[in-house]
Amino acid sequence: MSETIVVIGAGVIGLSTALDIQQHLRRSQSILLVAREFPSDTSINYASPWAGAHYRPVPGSSPQALREANQAQRTYEFLKRVAADEPAAGIRFIQGVEHLEAPPPEYLDRESVRNVYPHLDGFRALAPHEAPAGVKWGVQYGTYVVNSPVYCAYMLRKFILNGGSTRQYTLAHVNEAFSLTANVKTVVNCSGTGFDDPQSFIIRGQTCLIRNPCSATITRQNSDGSWSFCIPRPLDGGTIIGGTKQPHDWDPNPSLETRSRLLANAAKWFPFTPESGGKFDVIRDIVGRRPAREGGMRIEAEKVAENRYVVHGYGAGGRGFEISRGVAEDISALMLEKGLLQAKASL
Repeated sequence: MSETIVVIGAGVIGLSTALDIQQHLRRSQSILLVAREFPSDTSINYASPWAGAHYRPVPGSSPQALREANQAQRTYEFLKRVAADEPAAGIRFIQGVEHLEAPPPEYLDRESVRNVYPHLDGFRALAPHEAPAGVKWGVQYGTYVVNSPVYCAYMLRKFILNGGSTRQYTLAHVNEAFSLTANVKTVVNCSGTGFDDPQSFIIRGQTCLIRNPCSATITRQNSDGSWSFCIPRPLDGGTIIGGTKQPHDWDPNPSLETRSRLLANAAKWFPFTPESGGKFDVIRDIVGRRPAREGGMRIEAEKVAENRYVVHGYGAGGRGFEISRGVAEDISALMLEKGLLQAKASL
C-alpha cells in the first residue's frame, strides 16, 4: 500500500522542506502539503509573503548561532543557483551594506564575525573613511534579495509539477494530520509556531512597501540601538522599508507614527534615486507575525506511536528565508536517518 507523507505549513520553511523531501521519496511514497494559508492568501499570521527577505548575517558563537550560520550558508549557495537558473523565482543577488553606530559586542568579536561573514562574495570591512558619519562598524558583501510572494508561489508551483498534492485545511492538533488521508506514517511539522509549544512566541514586525527603487540592500543601526533597512524586491516588486521587532506584541494595526519614523530614517540613510526628492510613494503598510521560538528552531524527530513519527521544523523567527534551504536539508537528513525516506532521489 502506498504511503503518504504529510507536510504541515506552506510558509518558506514548509515549502522548502516539501521540495527537498520530494527528492528522496520512495516509489511507494507520495507527499501532501496541508496548510491554513497558501501563497495566494494574505493573513497577518502567514508571515512569509510579507517578508522583506534579504540575507544579512547574524554574528555569534553560541550553538544556535553556529547552527543557523551553517544553514544560512547552504541557503546562500542554493539561492545563488536558483537566481542563475530560474529568473522567475524572484531572487536577485546585489550589494549588501551594513552601517552600525553602536555595534553590539558580537560584532566586535573577530571569531563571531568570522563564523558568519567570510563565505559571502566580495565580503570586506569598510575603512573608517568609507563609512558615513557616526558609523563605528561597517561591511559590504554580495547578498540576495527576494520577492517573497513570488518565491513562495514559485516553490508551490514547482512542488505541484513534481507530483505533490495540496489541501487547504486548519489543523487543531498535529496528530490530526495522520487522519487526513490513508496510510500516513510521517508528519512533518513546519507550522511556524508548532502546536501549543510553550517555547514558541510571535515577533510583531511592521514595514512599509514603497514604489521608490533602491540599488542595494542596506541595514543601518542608530546610536539608540534601533534598526532600519531597505530591501529592493526583484521583478518590480517595490522596496521594503523596515522595520520593527516586537516580541509578544499582538497588535494587528499598523502604526502611522512607526511608518513616519521608518520613512524619515530611510530618507536620511538610503540611496534612493534623485527623482524621489526625499518623498516616498507608499503602496502599503505591512504588519506580520514572525513565528519564533526560545532557543531557536525545533528540528527533531518524535516517535508518537509504533511506525509513526512527527518530524518538527518550526520556529525560525525572522530568519525563515535566510535559513530555509539549510533547514529543509536538515529535516530530510533526519528523516533519512530514521529510515523514513530513501537515500537517493530518482527524479
